[in-house]
Amino acid sequence: MSATAGQAADGVRSLADRFGIEPGMVVMEMGYDDDVDQDLRDALTDRSGELVDEDTDEVVDAVLLWYRDGDGDLFEMLVDALGPLAGNGVVWLLTPKAGRDGHVEPSEITELAPTAGLQQTSTVNAGKDWSAARLVVPRGSRKK
Repeated sequence: MSATAGQAADGVRSLADRFGIEPGMVVMEMGYDDDVDQDLRDALTDRSGELVDEDTDEVVDAVLLWYRDGDGDLFEMLVDALGPLAGNGVVWLLTPKAGRDGHVEPSEITELAPTAGLQQTSTVNAGKDWSAARLVVPRGSRKK
C-alpha cells in the first residue's frame, strides 16, 4: 500500500482535503488550547507546513479559529481573523459539537458571521469533538 493510500485510509489525507488546504498555503491558528483536535492539526500541518500564530505579519490563505462558548467575543475574533486574510482566503470556525463543553449554537454563527463581514458556505465534521464552519468574505466585498 502506498503512503498516500494509507493516509486516505486513516482519514488524515481526507481531513486536509475537506479543509481545502494545499501545500505552501499559509495557515494561521487562533484559539489554540489543550482540547483542540490534534489529528486535524497534524493533517493540516503535514499538508501546508507550520501553522502560524495570530501575531504573524504574513498574509494568510486560511485561518483556523478554535472557539468555545465563553472564550470571549466571537464577533471580535472573527474581525481579527479577517485582518491578515488574503482576499480569497477562508476562515474555518471550529466549535465543539453539541453535547460537548463549550458548544456554540449554530444560530449564533449564522447571526454573527454576516455582521463580521463573512458568509458561511458549509459545515464539516472536523473530528470526534469538533465541527467547522467555512466562512468567506462575500465576492463583492473582497480585498483587491
